[in-house]
Amino acid sequence: MNLGRACVLLVALASFRTLGVPLPAAVDPAADSPPGVTYTISLANPEQHLAHVQILLPAGHPARELQLPVWNALYQIRDFSQYVNWIRARDRSGKALTIRELDKSRWQIDGAADGAVVEYDIYLDSPGPFGAQINSHHAFLNLAQVLMYPVDARNARLTLHFSHVPSAWHIAIPLKSADDAYVAENYDRLVDSPVEIGTFRETDFDESGAHFRVVIDADAADYNAGQIKDSLHKIVAAAMKWMNDRPFAEYTFIYHFPRGPAGGGMEHAYATAIDLNAGSIQHSLYPLNSVSAHEFFHLWNVKRIRPRSLEPIDYTKENYTRALWFSEGVTSTVENVIQFRAGLIGEKEVLANVAQEITELESRPAHLTQSAEDSSLNAWLEGFNYYRRSERSVSYYNKGELLGVLLDLTVREQSHGQASLRDVLQWMNRNYAQKGEFFDDSRGVRDAAEAVSHADLASFFQKYVAGIEEIPWNDFFRPVGLRVEAVNVILPDPGFSASRNFDGPLAVDALTPGSDAEQQGLRLGDVILEFEGKAVAEDFYQQLSRVAPGQTVGLKVRSGRARERELKWKMGSRQQGSYQLRDLDQITPEQQARRAAWLKGESQTASGAATQ
Repeated sequence: MNLGRACVLLVALASFRTLGVPLPAAVDPAADSPPGVTYTISLANPEQHLAHVQILLPAGHPARELQLPVWNALYQIRDFSQYVNWIRARDRSGKALTIRELDKSRWQIDGAADGAVVEYDIYLDSPGPFGAQINSHHAFLNLAQVLMYPVDARNARLTLHFSHVPSAWHIAIPLKSADDAYVAENYDRLVDSPVEIGTFRETDFDESGAHFRVVIDADAADYNAGQIKDSLHKIVAAAMKWMNDRPFAEYTFIYHFPRGPAGGGMEHAYATAIDLNAGSIQHSLYPLNSVSAHEFFHLWNVKRIRPRSLEPIDYTKENYTRALWFSEGVTSTVENVIQFRAGLIGEKEVLANVAQEITELESRPAHLTQSAEDSSLNAWLEGFNYYRRSERSVSYYNKGELLGVLLDLTVREQSHGQASLRDVLQWMNRNYAQKGEFFDDSRGVRDAAEAVSHADLASFFQKYVAGIEEIPWNDFFRPVGLRVEAVNVILPDPGFSASRNFDGPLAVDALTPGSDAEQQGLRLGDVILEFEGKAVAEDFYQQLSRVAPGQTVGLKVRSGRARERELKWKMGSRQQGSYQLRDLDQITPEQQARRAAWLKGESQTASGAATQ
């Protein structure tokens, strides 16, 4: 759900295969290397979480540099070189070559004019869609966290082999396969291809000329593959029709449903990897549908409709952009449109979601001090607990989703219903993605919106995207017959707040002074392990909100390396402002028509009817 992967605009038709037998052992260094660079990843030591990597470098300069990315999948410097146990190099005859470290993530090999064989062991045990993990159960790999690239051959053709794959395991990767290997036209394309290896189950379907594969790694008792496939079929059909585009021949959904903490999705040009706690989809597929719609739409908005500030990707340092409010937040706006068009949610759910997002933004004091653009720019601070506090930052997901709604309503108003957010994104797809161009952050979005609405939208972008002016909600929602109403509600108050840094643990980031939670020994930084005797999942706050004031809260926590502690106290209460979207007292036929078109994500004809 994040921009942390390089975009690939050279659209090769990806293919995907599952193999039920191990691939060949490591490539013979004495054999002739094909053009480009050849990688082999050995899974000989899964119990130790170790991958053995071999790189065959073709002839080239005597001194070659290898770089392991310092970031990938998340906007955080994670320095994957911390997991490299050792690295060695030799020439094709077996003679050792001199290799020295230039910085913490880059190495130089001398004497490599005739090519070289480089090998290293790397420890991989970071679970989730943003990590890389090998264990006795399976392997899931974001390859930028595993494979070094030759600095002078990042754009060379690459070949990838896997060796010592257990005989019962299959391989899923959205790359072309040839001669028991996988081929990519360059490093960016290679590492934009997530890998699942294990005893996963698979189902598939076809839609609009494309083939979709669904790979699921989970206990079969925890999900219904048929229901998941049916939902995905509706989602992809709705999204492709809405964009009037299909820039791929095959697409792969990779799911993990662990019974412990899990949550999140990672977009790729031809695939997505999504983790959800098994319990969260037992009674409703809404969590799966929403994240799947979000990540699938990213194949346009992020992977192809892409801000210029993130190109070309730099794997050695932070990559800054002011456009995440659009690339991530507006993707969330469209996620709801797709679900509505797919028949998975209705008007009630759409309006409740928008109201919830308004409540979230208005409850954060930082909405008066941090703009959507600055929130985007500061994405690299999200790994720090204090930065995530409500007085310090707003979320570019949250405000961006709302800006997507407001931009949609603004374009409709300025064009008298003849254009919408759909037209903005289709314009950007035609004029940027399909031409191999990138958009100029917020200015590029404004250009597209003005092109389809034939209006000057400078004020909107200055006030609400680059600026921090209060949003006059009712001015925006009146044309669709709605008003935003503030109400005070009594909510359960546990006396603390907690947050998770994507794939990190859920940790306490704020405590109410004098609260029962503090008096019972809860401390800042405590990692929350269990709630009411069960491992915490991504719906922890929903579970907590169902505990009524006066009832007992039970947590198991851990402080650093200290022993685990079980704490119990009574849930408190607090009064909080909340926002709801409600019908105006009198709604005109024009407002009804505008709302119907808005919910469907469609523009209107001159007569006011929604267009398909």
